[in-house]
Amino acid sequence: MFILILGIAIFFGVHLLPSFPTVRQTLINRFGTNRYKSGYVIIAVLGLALIIFGKSQAESIPVWQPSSLLAFQIAPYIILLGFIISNAMYMPSNIKRFTRHPMLWGIVFWSLGHLLTNGDLSSLILFGCFGLFSLFDMYSANRRGATKSAQVYPLTKDLILIVVGVISWGIFLYLHPYIFGVPVIQYLSL
Repeated sequence: MFILILGIAIFFGVHLLPSFPTVRQTLINRFGTNRYKSGYVIIAVLGLALIIFGKSQAESIPVWQPSSLLAFQIAPYIILLGFIISNAMYMPSNIKRFTRHPMLWGIVFWSLGHLLTNGDLSSLILFGCFGLFSLFDMYSANRRGATKSAQVYPLTKDLILIVVGVISWGIFLYLHPYIFGVPVIQYLSL
């Protein structure tokens, strides 16, 4: 569990830098923009690798028993919503007219879906931290002046976004047992 928590601390620690503009600017002034960005990426990837390794090694300590209704009939579609909204960060759509933070909202839905399906301590720490950090990051970005988009797109862009979200969700469902060791397709009530 220590490696998981260390990875979370490193990953979110570096992701907190934009919330502290003075500290961030001091680092940029000291190391230069390119070295700051390179260091940021290296530290974030190191944190993510420790999270993945730490989660795979963490002892399963049950905290609560997820209900099959939540875990297999509701949670997958909350995660699907997360995939669709997250893709709006990179694709033109009208979602950015309604939220300043599609990627962060996608992570909130992704983490909520996983919290509904996993009742062990390491999962609660992992997915809880991702969800809480995303909510904090939205608050922080709003305080720094994040704005919604005024750009209006045709509905076909939204439909394309939904299709891409469903396809990426399906790919992750299929690859889930190979990447994370947990098969999920067999449990779905489609």
